[in-house]
Amino acid sequence: MQVIEKHSRAIRWFHWIHFPLIMLMIWTGARIYWANQAYIEMPESVVRFFGLEANLALGMAWHFSLVWLFAINGLAYVTYLFLSGEWRVLVPGKQDFRDAVPYLLYDLHLRKAPPPLHGKFNPMQKISYFFVILMGGGALLTGLAIYKPVQAGLLTQLLGGYETACLEHFILTVGFILFFLVHVIEVMRAGWNNFRAMVSGDEIKN
Repeated sequence: MQVIEKHSRAIRWFHWIHFPLIMLMIWTGARIYWANQAYIEMPESVVRFFGLEANLALGMAWHFSLVWLFAINGLAYVTYLFLSGEWRVLVPGKQDFRDAVPYLLYDLHLRKAPPPLHGKFNPMQKISYFFVILMGGGALLTGLAIYKPVQAGLLTQLLGGYETACLEHFILTVGFILFFLVHVIEVMRAGWNNFRAMVSGDEIKN
């Protein structure tokens, strides 16, 4: 049995700070979205359970307060990746996109044996984690274009206009939700040893 360090303390802090922030951002964003009664109506029991009562002012106040923490933590994370050199194990190369196919087939139960792992992350993880970082930047830019469409007029135009920026922001939100669901499922499949690595930083190799 061998104990190896998998995740540094900084990475673990960034991860566990960002996780609840994203969930809260999605929740407050949903409060802003469903404050308009023109959108899809939900049963009252669902509204109460998820705390989505129509209150635009409260939803916006929380959303715009949390976004500062989201942006600061995200910027600190990206800065750390570059300063520590960890970006090298996270940014996918051309070969990773080709090597991701066997991992995808394995996850879809179309391949019995798991492909060999070379490095900290497998190609599917590298691709998904890298694009989630890009999605975070995209969410900030589209959110700014929606929040300040006049002051950030050039940005809003580059994103296709106000309504298009709203749609892009919504699509990114759906992407975060899908990533979260898949991520949780994959962590559960990987088992406790994989999870504890993000808690303690160490992984046990037999």
